[in-house]
Amino acid sequence: MSRANHASSAPFEAVISDLGHDGRGVTRVDGKTVFVTGALLGETVRLRVRKRHRNFDEADLVAVIVPSPHRVEPRCAHYAVCSGCSLQHLDADTQIVGKQRALADNFTRIGKVEPQTWLPPLTDQPWAYRRKGRLSVRKVEKKGRVLVGFRERENPRYVAEIRQCEIMHPALGPKVGLLADMLGTLDAVDSIAQIEFAAGDDTVALVFRHLQPLSEHDLGALTTFGQRHGLAIYLQPGGNSSVHPLWPDNPRLAFSIHSDDARFADVELEFQPLDFVQVNAGMNQRMVALALQLLDLQPTDRVLDLFCGLGNFTLPLARRVAVVAGVEGEADLVARAAQNAAHNGIANVRFHVANLFEDQHAAAWASRPWDKLLLDPPRAGADQVLAYLPQATTRRVVYVSCHPASLARDAGILVHQHGFTLQAAGVMDMFPHTAHVESIALFTRD
Repeated sequence: MSRANHASSAPFEAVISDLGHDGRGVTRVDGKTVFVTGALLGETVRLRVRKRHRNFDEADLVAVIVPSPHRVEPRCAHYAVCSGCSLQHLDADTQIVGKQRALADNFTRIGKVEPQTWLPPLTDQPWAYRRKGRLSVRKVEKKGRVLVGFRERENPRYVAEIRQCEIMHPALGPKVGLLADMLGTLDAVDSIAQIEFAAGDDTVALVFRHLQPLSEHDLGALTTFGQRHGLAIYLQPGGNSSVHPLWPDNPRLAFSIHSDDARFADVELEFQPLDFVQVNAGMNQRMVALALQLLDLQPTDRVLDLFCGLGNFTLPLARRVAVVAGVEGEADLVARAAQNAAHNGIANVRFHVANLFEDQHAAAWASRPWDKLLLDPPRAGADQVLAYLPQATTRRVVYVSCHPASLARDAGILVHQHGFTLQAAGVMDMFPHTAHVESIALFTRD
């Protein structure tokens, strides 16, 4: 391909040689990397450069000349515009293979490690899985209506115009258009910037963030919508602490983690609608079970669970071992974790509030001997923690990660500085049809 043709922005043909970490196809033109939205590995495509940068270009897909055998028709009618998904045009089995490839590349390139065993990819239902998220709201005068949805893929300043969502919880996904229509009747629609949604096992909640007081008419419309569609309605006039229910008076959000061993009872975790919970309920159930299996739990074990949140791992762990400590930076989450322990009759767990991105080596919980360690950090990873943990007594670490680069970096620390072996690793499809990579790794030490 000549540089003249490339520079002209006229459509040209190229072969896609890779799939980027964000799900875009990758090709090279005159030695420069070009990311192509909607293109798949191995395809011959016609593309047009949309935006140029110093080290790479971004391009739109004009036509697929030779399609990948793994290309499928997206299920969602809004897929081409909405940013909620990026891989619906790739079959689900190939999506997860690509995510494992991305994890392996990060291990090799960043951590300089390789797992002794690759775990089978963990998958679940690929549709109607999303139980937590945030929808943007915008009244568009030119269109004469209110838009509710995720941001547009190519223009994140704009809200995608959607009527339904194929990945959202089934109690809400088919009703996005109805929600937008209802908002269009409100006096204060211009002051509603976003809607958070959160689903428990029995209740789906909507939290309306509003910047000015709502009229009686608006309160009535929101209440009626909730009653008609079986949705709990919350209002948020200020910060997170201002969230309160409108209808019903006292909604209850909770989800259960079922034990796959008859010796141990299930646990139920109550939460508030803005609390962090794993987005995919089915995958969370499978993930917890796998983490417990990899830890090889014994009745005498003492286990430390860092970044514990509501107790998603902590409470199932406590059913099986002698002592568990959960540590989390958000005081509200720690308080609810302790309440959940009491609700489940679990007495062998203690929770601590601590900023795990600061040195906590002098904390009492950090100096105690722990047989096993579970880490479930945010995207930044856990390198600050690994400066003083795990202790010499810790023989097994399970690390749950939402970002393959930080996991790879921390795997290098555990292997090269702490003497662990990366025994096993694998990917978990927590976010089907997106490029998000969730993974789990087991580290052991003799």
